[in-house]
Amino acid sequence: MQKIIIASDHAGFELKNKIIKHLNTKEYIIKDNGCYSQEAADYPVIAKETAKLVSDGTFDKGILICGTGIGMSIAANKINGIRAAVCTDTTCARFSRLHNNSNILCLGQRIIGEYLAYDICDIWLNTDFEAERHLKRVNLIENFYS
Repeated sequence: MQKIIIASDHAGFELKNKIIKHLNTKEYIIKDNGCYSQEAADYPVIAKETAKLVSDGTFDKGILICGTGIGMSIAANKINGIRAAVCTDTTCARFSRLHNNSNILCLGQRIIGEYLAYDICDIWLNTDFEAERHLKRVNLIENFYS
């Protein structure tokens, strides 16, 4: 059973709660890592805390939500071992896993609708990394930190 951590800032709060409800109908262990209201919250702090818990193996994958997904992605990708991908459609979700082995999905509440978000999450969570020729490239990225 996959352990998934999910977090948002204030701009992604509503979509985060809807996605949690959606994922709770499936076989995942879900951890809500905040924020817990629509009061202003700093996305870099939330992204850093969440990404560290994916990077250290406490959680298998993470989902971060802000207004566009971009800020969360930029912040999360600063953490060693994180490959955060902003996905605005199901094709991006699929290929971010197949080719890039993304381990954090970033979504934008102001960019995509609720039902598209569910589809993106489902595809992203259920697509395996197609290592073969892509492993070399992912390893090249991982070696940036060495």
